[in-house]
Amino acid sequence: MMGARVQTPQFKTEYHPSTGRETLYQAFEEFGLREPVCVPPVDAEPWRPFCSRADMEFAEIAADAALNKSHINALLGLMARIADGRTQITFRNESDLHKAWDHAITQVTPFTKTEITVPYKKENRVYTVHSLPLWEWALDLLDNPLLAPHFVWDAQRVYKHNGADFERFYNEPWTGDRWWDVQSCLPSGINAAPFCFILYADKTRLSSHGTVKAYPVVARCANLPVGIRNGEGIGGGRVVGWLPIVEEDADEEGKSGFTNLKCAVWHESFMTFLELVVQYSKTGYSRRCHDQILRWLFPILLILSADYEEQCMMALIRGSCGKCLCPVCLVPLEELRNLSKTFPFRSMQDAVTALNIYKVSKARGEELLKSLGLRPIENIFWSIAYSDPHEAISLDRLHALHGGNWRHLLNELKKILKSLGRDAEAKFEKQIADFPRWRESSHFSTVIHVTFSDGNKMQDLSRQTLYSALNILMQRVSPEGFAILRVISSYLQLDSYIGLDVHTVSTLEAIDNELLVFEAVLNDYIECTTESPIEDLKLDWDFPKVHLWKHATRDIRMKGAARNYSTRPNEKLHGPLKEAYHRQSNGKDVANQVLCIDERKFALKVLRGRVDLFDEQHKTNDSDPDDPDDHAPHHGHVKLGAPQQPVTIEEVENRNSQMPVDRAFKDFRKKFLEYIRAVPGYMGSANILPRNFQIHEHRYLKVHYESTVDWKLTTDYLRCNPNFHGQPCYDCALIRFTSEATVFARLIFMFKCQLEDHRSHEFALVQPYTASIVGAPRRLDREFKLTRVKAVPRSGSIFVPLECFIRGAVLFPDPEHRDEFIVVDHIDSDMFLRIKAWVRHQ
Repeated sequence: MMGARVQTPQFKTEYHPSTGRETLYQAFEEFGLREPVCVPPVDAEPWRPFCSRADMEFAEIAADAALNKSHINALLGLMARIADGRTQITFRNESDLHKAWDHAITQVTPFTKTEITVPYKKENRVYTVHSLPLWEWALDLLDNPLLAPHFVWDAQRVYKHNGADFERFYNEPWTGDRWWDVQSCLPSGINAAPFCFILYADKTRLSSHGTVKAYPVVARCANLPVGIRNGEGIGGGRVVGWLPIVEEDADEEGKSGFTNLKCAVWHESFMTFLELVVQYSKTGYSRRCHDQILRWLFPILLILSADYEEQCMMALIRGSCGKCLCPVCLVPLEELRNLSKTFPFRSMQDAVTALNIYKVSKARGEELLKSLGLRPIENIFWSIAYSDPHEAISLDRLHALHGGNWRHLLNELKKILKSLGRDAEAKFEKQIADFPRWRESSHFSTVIHVTFSDGNKMQDLSRQTLYSALNILMQRVSPEGFAILRVISSYLQLDSYIGLDVHTVSTLEAIDNELLVFEAVLNDYIECTTESPIEDLKLDWDFPKVHLWKHATRDIRMKGAARNYSTRPNEKLHGPLKEAYHRQSNGKDVANQVLCIDERKFALKVLRGRVDLFDEQHKTNDSDPDDPDDHAPHHGHVKLGAPQQPVTIEEVENRNSQMPVDRAFKDFRKKFLEYIRAVPGYMGSANILPRNFQIHEHRYLKVHYESTVDWKLTTDYLRCNPNFHGQPCYDCALIRFTSEATVFARLIFMFKCQLEDHRSHEFALVQPYTASIVGAPRRLDREFKLTRVKAVPRSGSIFVPLECFIRGAVLFPDPEHRDEFIVVDHIDSDMFLRIKAWVRHQ
């Protein structure tokens, strides 16, 4: 007798040898699950030091709404007059609230104000730094019982079975090689583990006219999972420093000595909150962790998250004034767009050696430093053990891609459209305005004469531009336009690949291959523009941002997915600082006032976490009776919403047979009867549907599906609404057509009804995109990696059960070919990977 078949586990995790842990094999449903968290004891009054919960909640509202003194006094005065005795708010004026805020701030490590002295031209210049000691902030995280169970200490190599073998993948920072290498260097036999910091710094304007600026430093802990680390809660980013800004001097600006002064001030300022980090990176810090294991924690700088200008400051390279403009490698200026060639990587040791030579012989040292593109200043990050700033600096999609390369490509596209005349510009604008809407994606009514500074909008625009310009910038009409679209197409491939939240060996190989494609099509475009009569087209593409994504795969292998070092979550923290300045400060002693407000908000986050835990452990009912979503029809992975009044099946058919006639509803009752007859169990012995058969229309659908990127549950929100915000909205979806085939379809009508089996069933009338496209695949589709589908006539609409919906989709109508649509595969990472697989199986 044959034994039971043993199922191959889908995931494998190798732990660093220093942990002594055995390799772990897990089934799909087990991977990523952590051991049950021991819930900390609940404080009976978690809102302390506030007198009551109502006081704390009022303080939260006042802080979040940025209420000023007059607002607070007016609101509390009103509440006091109308109180009916049930409230416990004890505040009577703004002074009471400030006293309570001051008590709350004692729950977190405060900022300190320090003066630093930097010599310049035979004088000492004094600058003020506001800082929160980084290691003290780290201890606050470790002491927080809500965060303690989530810390990950040990490096891991994780694999997923691809059907043939285990393939390594990278997502969190601890799955990268750098964490593994650092842990290999730590002292053995003492349970040593790295405490990994992510640091971000960048100037921002507080005032609308730009005369008042801030220079915040934000810290995140890489040992916490990305959902916590990049979130807005207590485990997310924290402003830990406010750097001084060296005032501009018209007589000094541009001089190397003055630029060196700015760099020296920056690095000297950082020392004010890195002092303990520097010490413990060498000695370690003994700490009993949540799992009751005594560890020696070694703080290291794992990631520096910044735009290019700030990366130059962090690496102390000369930037555009130097011979080697990359903060990571020694690529010369004239080779920046050469993505097929690899240049030596920078190292901290080379920089230290060059500076030591400079200290002995200024002339010889200056020559060496210039050849490396370095400044003659000591880098503060050298003092942190196991922390090379050139390895910590990471590619940032927001500035290098969406606000960098894409901005250049968009400007070129606009110039080319302008050369074709107003008709071409108007046609492009219309097709951008008509682009199908999608949740959380910006919609643009105009583009040509608008400049966007928001990187998120630039990313959304990049995903819509290619499709909107295809029928305008054809090769026979505009060779330059066709060439720039080829570059944009390759750019989109790279952006989608680099933006994946989980990377495998296969996706990293795809990035490296596409970089070669980008180099080739960019060179073709440059060659085309050199002979073009169009004025002002860009000929010099040797600039840093064209080169920086050369290091994308190295960053991913070393530090995990790109979201680990994205500046996006850090730049979101600029908003509250600006709001505090505008609405709660008097414009004087700005840093002190704004940071005090920031401290209050963070302290309230800490208290809110305690109160939420208190509520969680004291709630008696898992569902909210006022939440309509809890009572919406829900079958499997789909959930209907926006219910309409019940109607008869005859009314549905008659309503859509009036002018203009929608042929999708022709013989609606007959077609539905034929459909449910063909499905066993729907109709039993009945052979007819009465004219008064009740149908409950719905105009909203949630589709939950497992992401092909990170295997987590994701949700799409689909509309099937004739009047959604004044416009008809009939979304598309990818559906299971047969046991083997998936197809795209457009929603026409969604409903539920009760059949002869006395159960409620959910259906959709859809227009499938399964019509044959005559002829060989078009050159355009091959050139731009387009996936094309064709809709059947409306009269060929079909019924499908809602359970066959896989996820939503965006289909762009091809203006040149009736009923043909292009699948927008760059709309999100899951669709990008699904289309790659879908095309392979067609």
